Amino acid sequence: MISTMYSEETSERSSFPSKRHLEDRTENREEHSKRLRPTSFRDQKVTIPQGWLDCPRFGQHIGLIIPSKVPLSESYNDCVPSGKRYNFKQWLTKIGLVIDLTNTTRYYHPNTELRQNRIEYVKIRCSGRDSVPDNVSVNTFVHEVTQFENHNLSEKYLLVHCTHGHNRTGFMIVHYLMRSRPMMSVTQALKIFSDARPPGIYKPDYIDALYRFYHEVKPGSVICPPTPEWKRSEEAKFDDDDNALSYREVQGNNQEENVQLSNDDVLGDEIPYDQEVSYQNSINHMLNISMQFPGSHPLSLGREALQLLRQRYYYATWKADGTRYMMLLTRDGCYLVNREYRFRRVQMRFPCEYEPSDYKVHHYTLLDGEMVVDTIKEGETQRHVRRYLVYDLVAINGQFVAERPFSERWNILERELIKPRNDEKKVRDHWYRYDKEPFGVRIKAFCLLSAVEKKVFNELIPLLSHESDGLIFQGWDNPYVFGPNKDLLKWKFVETLDFLFDMDKYGRQMLFLQERGRMKLMEGFAVEFRGDGWDNDLASYCGKIVECSWDKEKKVWVSLRIRVDKSKPNGIGTGRSVIKCIEDDLTKEVLLKEIKEIILLPMYVERIENDTKEAARRKHGNRKG
Repeated sequence: MISTMYSEETSERSSFPSKRHLEDRTENREEHSKRLRPTSFRDQKVTIPQGWLDCPRFGQHIGLIIPSKVPLSESYNDCVPSGKRYNFKQWLTKIGLVIDLTNTTRYYHPNTELRQNRIEYVKIRCSGRDSVPDNVSVNTFVHEVTQFENHNLSEKYLLVHCTHGHNRTGFMIVHYLMRSRPMMSVTQALKIFSDARPPGIYKPDYIDALYRFYHEVKPGSVICPPTPEWKRSEEAKFDDDDNALSYREVQGNNQEENVQLSNDDVLGDEIPYDQEVSYQNSINHMLNISMQFPGSHPLSLGREALQLLRQRYYYATWKADGTRYMMLLTRDGCYLVNREYRFRRVQMRFPCEYEPSDYKVHHYTLLDGEMVVDTIKEGETQRHVRRYLVYDLVAINGQFVAERPFSERWNILERELIKPRNDEKKVRDHWYRYDKEPFGVRIKAFCLLSAVEKKVFNELIPLLSHESDGLIFQGWDNPYVFGPNKDLLKWKFVETLDFLFDMDKYGRQMLFLQERGRMKLMEGFAVEFRGDGWDNDLASYCGKIVECSWDKEKKVWVSLRIRVDKSKPNGIGTGRSVIKCIEDDLTKEVLLKEIKEIILLPMYVERIENDTKEAARRKHGNRKG
C-alpha cells in the first residue's frame, strides 16, 4: 500500500478561500452538472465500455487519491454479471470528492449517486483519444485536488476516474505529483502511479507528453508497459466514450508550427478562476495592499523631475519596448501576471540557493520585469527567442522585501534567483532541460549615471537584440512603490500616450484617458492613423487602446500601435505628465548635458568612486573563484 508524501501543513500550499467562496464554488458545480446531466438514463444507450468488465476496479491510494475505472450506474446491471458489478455504493462513507475525466455523462447520475450522499462531484471532460488532456484541464484538476486536500477535515479520499482509470487518470495524477513535489522527476511520479495502479500509463504518447511538458530528458530505462490483456481485443482500439482518431492524425495535429514571435502573443495556460482569486488575495495580503496589478509604474522625466536626480542617487538602464509582466513563482508552478491582474501558468524552474523548509524551489517569490522578443543573428539567418528581463524583486519565498533599498533587492535577485538557475544549467547530464522552457530569464543591467552616454546610449542600446524606446532611472536607495511611482523615472525617445479610441454617432473621434476609474473625454484631441497596416474603417478601432505619439508640426496625435496587452487607457495624471514632457522638449542632448552637471555633485562623486571600486573588487573575486 502506498501512502505517499503529503505530510506538510496544508496552510503552506495556498491561501484558504472564504466560506462564502466555497459555497459559490459548490453552486457553480451544481449549475454546471445540470447542463451536463441527461434527462434520463433510459434515454441513453446502455453499452458497457470495451474492456471494462475485466479491468481491475481501482488501485491503491496515492496520498488521498484513489485511481479507479468508472463506476457504472445500476441501470447497467442487466448487462454486467453480478460478480463484476462496480458502483459507488462501496465508497459512500469513504470518499468526499469524485473527479470524472470521461468525455460522456451516460455512466452514472452524479446528483442521485453522489451529491445526495454529500459527495462533491467535478466534471473535467477529457478525450480518450491519443491526444492527451489539454493544459487547462490539467490546471483545473491539480487545483481541485489541492483544494480538496486543504479542506478535507473529515480525512476522506478523492476518487479519480476516466473510463478504465489508467491513461487519463494516470496522466492527471502524475501532473499533480509533479506540482505538489517539485523535486520529483517524471520517472519517479510514473513509478508511483504504476505501483498503485498496475501497469500504470500504457500509452506511449501520454508518457512522452509528460516528459516534454516538464522539460525532462526521458531515460532510456523507461519502457512503456504493454497494453493490458483486458484492453487488447480488436474491438477495443479506443475508449467508447470518445471518437476514434488515428495516432498519426493526432501527432500531426499536435506538432508545433514555426510562428513569428510577437510581444502581443498570449503566453501560458489559463488557470481556474478561484485559483486566480486565491493568488490575488495571497499577493495582496503578503504586500499589505488592496488594489489591482501591484506593479510600480514610472513617471515621465520632465525638466522639473530632473531635480530628483540631483536630490537622490540614481542608476540608469535602457527601457525595453516589450510586454510588462510580474511573475509569481510557487512550488506548484510559475505564473505570469499581466497588467489586468490575470494569471497564466508557464512551466519553468527556479531552484533556490538554499533549501527553505522541505522544498528546493522558490515559493511565493514575486518578480517584476518585461517580456521581450530577441532577434539572434546566426550567419545569414536569424532566429527569434523570448526572454524575460527581471528588473526588480517584491517578495522572496514569502518574505516581503519591497521596503528594502533597490540595490539590496537587485543583489538578492542576482544571488538567489539568477545564480542558482545558471549553476544548475552547468550540471552535466541534468534531468531538466532549461533550453526547452518557453522563454529565457535574465537580470537587467543597471549602470552608473556617469556611464549613461558611453555605456547605455553608445554600447548597450545599439547592441540590443530587441527594441528599446528610452531610458529608466532607478533610485539606488529607493523602496519598491506599488502603482504610480514619482521617484521611478522614464525618458523616451518619443513620448507616447495610450488612449481609448471611440467615435460618436456622427463619426467624430473621441479619445479618452482614465480619471478615478472613469473614462474622461479629452476635448479637442484627435488621432491620425498613418502608414501601412491601418484599416480605413476607423470604426474597427472603437473600444481599443491606441498608443499615440505627438506630431509637433501638425499638433495632432499619431497612431503607433494597438495595445492588445491593455484594456484601459493611461490615467489623466500620466497624460498631464507626458504632455508636460512634450512641452519641455527634453532632448537627448539636453538630458546628457544635465547628467554631466549632476554627476559632479559631491554626493555623486563620492558614491560613484566607491561603487566603481566595489564593482572592480567583485569582478576580480569572481575571476579568482
